[in-house]
Amino acid sequence: MDLLRSLPIGLYLEQPFTWLHQLDPRVKLAWLMSFLLTPVLASSEWRLSLVVILVLFTLSARIPLRAWRQQMGWLLLVGTMAFAITCVMNDGLAITYQARLPSVDLENIPDTPYQYILLEVGNLRVTRRSFDLALRLSTIIFTLVYSTTLYLLTTAPEEITAGLEDIMQPLARFKLPVTEVALTLTLSLRFIPLVLEEVQNLARSIRTRAINWKKLGLRQSFKIWLIVAERLLENLLRRAEQIAIAMDVRGFTRPNEHRVQWHQLRLKKADGIAMGVLVLFWWARFTWGWMV
Repeated sequence: MDLLRSLPIGLYLEQPFTWLHQLDPRVKLAWLMSFLLTPVLASSEWRLSLVVILVLFTLSARIPLRAWRQQMGWLLLVGTMAFAITCVMNDGLAITYQARLPSVDLENIPDTPYQYILLEVGNLRVTRRSFDLALRLSTIIFTLVYSTTLYLLTTAPEEITAGLEDIMQPLARFKLPVTEVALTLTLSLRFIPLVLEEVQNLARSIRTRAINWKKLGLRQSFKIWLIVAERLLENLLRRAEQIAIAMDVRGFTRPNEHRVQWHQLRLKKADGIAMGVLVLFWWARFTWGWMV
C-alpha cells in the first residue's frame, strides 16, 4: 500500500493521538464549516488570521513534522505561486475591485504617504490592488484546502460518518434515507484503499514488463492504457461484488440491521470548551472580519 501512504492529502494520522483527535467529530465538523464559511465577504486581515489559526492548531497538537510537511508543503507552494503571480499581474487580473486612485488626492496632503504602486522592477509592477487580491486569493486557497486536510488528518473515517449521520438525523422525519447515506459513505471510504491497491498493482505489472513506450508509438500506447483501464474497472467491480456477497451472507440485508457502531459519540468537557471558543470565533468574525 505504498501508493496510499504517499498520498499528499486525505490521510488519517493514527499516532500520536493529539487533542484534536480527542474532540467529537461533530464539534470538529462545526469548526470546519466555520473555516469554510467565514472567508466569504471577509477582509484580508481576517483571512490571514485564519491561516495563522490553522498553523497554531497544527503546532499545538504536536503533529509530527513528517505529516505536517507532507500535508502542508505542496499547499504552501501553490499558495505562494498564486500570491506571486497575482501580485505581478496587471492590477490583479484586471478585476474591478476599487478605484485606481482614492477620491482624495492623498499624495498632496502632509503626513499621508499614500502610494498606489508598491513595487516596480522593470516590467513587473505590484500595486495595492494586485497585492490585496493576491493576499485574498492565496489565503483562501490555503484555508479551504488545509482546514479540510487537517480535519481528515485528525478524524477517522468511521467518526466522520457517525458524526454526519447524527447531524442528519432530523432529516429522517422527512423520510430521507439518512442511514442509507451514512452506510454508503462508510463503504465508500473503506473502498478507497482497495482502489489505490488495484491501481498500484497494475502500475507495478506495467513497470515489470519494461515496455518501451517510444517504440510503441501513440496509438499502441493508447491501446495498452485502454486495456489497463478495462482491467482496473473489472477488478474493482469484482471487489465490489465480493463485498456485497460478504455483507449478504452476514445478514446485512438492510442498513438498520446488523449494524456495527464503529464510534460512540459522546460530548466531553473539551468539546464544550471548543464550542464556546467557536462562539467567540463567530462573534469576532461579525465584529471585525467584514470586508471594507
